[in-house]
Amino acid sequence: MSTNGVEKVGVLIVGAGPTGLGAATRLHQLGHPNWLLCDASEEAGGLACTDVTPEGFLFDMGGHVIFSHYQYFDDLLDTAVGQGDGAWNTLERVSYVWLKDRWVAYPFQNNISALDKEDQIKCLTGVVEAKVANTVAQGKPKSFDEWILRVMGPGIADLFMRPYNFKASDQLTTVCCASLCVLLRVFVWAVPTTMMQCDWLGERVATVDVDRAIANVINNKEDAGWGPNAVFRFPLEGGTGGIWKAVAKLLPPERQRYRTTLASIDKEKQIARFEDGRQVAYDALISTVPLDTTLRWLGKPEWADGLQHSSSHIIGIGIRGHCPHGLKCWLYFPEDNCPFYRTTVFSHYAKKNCPADDAKLPTLCKADGSDPEPGSEAAREGPYWSLMFEVSESQYKPVPQDPVQLGGSAGTWPEVVRDTLLGAVATKLVQPGDEIVSIYHRRLEHGYPTPSLGRDAVLKEALPWLRKSNVWSRGRFGAYKYEVANQDHSLMLGVECVDNILFGSEELTLNHPNIVNPRKNMEIKYSREPVMPTLLSGGKPVSVQPAN
Repeated sequence: MSTNGVEKVGVLIVGAGPTGLGAATRLHQLGHPNWLLCDASEEAGGLACTDVTPEGFLFDMGGHVIFSHYQYFDDLLDTAVGQGDGAWNTLERVSYVWLKDRWVAYPFQNNISALDKEDQIKCLTGVVEAKVANTVAQGKPKSFDEWILRVMGPGIADLFMRPYNFKASDQLTTVCCASLCVLLRVFVWAVPTTMMQCDWLGERVATVDVDRAIANVINNKEDAGWGPNAVFRFPLEGGTGGIWKAVAKLLPPERQRYRTTLASIDKEKQIARFEDGRQVAYDALISTVPLDTTLRWLGKPEWADGLQHSSSHIIGIGIRGHCPHGLKCWLYFPEDNCPFYRTTVFSHYAKKNCPADDAKLPTLCKADGSDPEPGSEAAREGPYWSLMFEVSESQYKPVPQDPVQLGGSAGTWPEVVRDTLLGAVATKLVQPGDEIVSIYHRRLEHGYPTPSLGRDAVLKEALPWLRKSNVWSRGRFGAYKYEVANQDHSLMLGVECVDNILFGSEELTLNHPNIVNPRKNMEIKYSREPVMPTLLSGGKPVSVQPAN
């Protein structure tokens, strides 16, 4: 319906990532008569999209894998993508930390037996000291750093936890590139552990079993496989983005609008204005726009300034040859000999993440960035494998990315790409002479929402303030809660948000991460066909407030 050039909908969803699609699938399932999903991109996926290089290599926007706390999520993905071995690879998480020229199984704190004796002693002494100190400590830890010291001690803190979570020395890492030295901010969170809270941790960081740690050292035992994603699945084709495109296909196409960028929100009139000039009035707005962006639009910069995020560089390389890394999945790098903090052996996840072995591709450059040998740059067959790197950048001090010339036909790329190639050589992920046949780079301004010390104070004020104007800000950055920012969480934030709008139901995932994360949540079920097609035909959703 349109009045005076303003389109009118019941529920407007901005953002077709997992949260927006979760909201849309729930509205469709409940038979809601009037909703619209809009996104600035050409297709669904959001931060869970997948890009394809001209050579045919696929790269996700980070190390995404599928594991779940929710039956709704599982059923939806099985409906969209398919079930079993015909649709998914099921993989065991094989993760390692590269430290002091050796692989240490993840989680690091369970595998200090792989370290040299001096570091073993430091780590074990620290673990015992931490256990003793924690028994007499008063109150909860006040920061992530205090939590690390209480649980793991100074040995593990200094050797791995602090440098990995804030990958820097004096906040800067020097990366040598031939005759050039470049200063890069390269760390996971972009803030020191002393400036982060610890309420977000939950199941994301393994604690230390002192007896187990000592026994593993004595028995020289590798102890891996911890965590909710010890076994995960990945689609056979299309990457992670293919999942969400398939979910979008379950929804009515006339309710989806792409290449439509939100420009502003009039929260008093309840009108969303888009860059193409369209205006959409709504009863309820579900926004996955980063909360800090929304708050600046609406004149609350002081709240926006209280939210911190890190930006991400996603860098992918396609390599000719056979992968030398066996069953390794994703790998961690706390030291300063490379700019990336995490690398995924992306070719291991699915064969179709790389071109077919008989595809003929030219060599762009060697792994060290130099020109290929004369004559070897001609197009030749594979096989091929790939690596995907993640480099984190501070939102407050972005690094100028001056272009550099790589060898052969690789062209001009930002310095971070060159540094990543050299870091891959330095950490023995690739050999200097390996043939690079594809290079990918994309920068995401909003990469990770930082669980900073001041975050919860902002959320406590900002989310209810928006809610009074019928704006539900949800999702990885819409709600800014890293502890519920995986794909399954993100989807359910959208599902539960719809139930809150329509029926006033509690949003467990948003408000109670410690309840949803330790268990499988079976309460909400997904079905492809609308289950209550006439329930919502009349009457107003219970949680929508009268327009101002």
